[in-house]
Amino acid sequence: MTTGAQTPRSPARPRRSRLRTFLPLGIAAWLVLEIWLLTLVAGASSGLAVFLVLLAGFILGSVVIKRAGRRAFRNLSEAVQQQQSGVMPAAARPNSEGNGLMMLGGLLLMIPGLVSDAVGLLLLLPPVQKAVSRSAERTFERKLREADPGTLGGAFQQARMYRPDGKVVQGEVIRDEPGDTPQEPRPPLTH
Repeated sequence: MTTGAQTPRSPARPRRSRLRTFLPLGIAAWLVLEIWLLTLVAGASSGLAVFLVLLAGFILGSVVIKRAGRRAFRNLSEAVQQQQSGVMPAAARPNSEGNGLMMLGGLLLMIPGLVSDAVGLLLLLPPVQKAVSRSAERTFERKLREADPGTLGGAFQQARMYRPDGKVVQGEVIRDEPGDTPQEPRPPLTH
């Protein structure tokens, strides 16, 4: 039976991002490259040499991750102690950055393969860490500026409030809609 109304069309699927399209292909190519390089090195030397290289990468990676984790925990405990004593923690100390990139470098060293070992060793160098962190920060800020309202990035953009001296003010947005029942008072925010 026809009513003369048009049949509803199915909503268009959102376009797939380039990252979701090419990431599986990139991972597959990376795995093929790693296996090819390992077989090439094994053919040029011996299987024992490849095993020792992989073992050394695993041990070095675990040492790097352990060291970065200890440094991050020490920095966190110092900041908490300073905050509890009433002293505001200093801005970023010169050696407090790069723990995440150092841990990523250690993880890449632990993954079997020569390409991942080379990238992991590069991430352990302080100039490379600074360049990667600056690039990631700029990309993150750009993505936040380009975020559409109603998205997760838009929520981050709306939640940031700054005092005139440039410090971030922690807060909570409570909307009183007409017809809403009043809520019980919330505990004050602490810092």
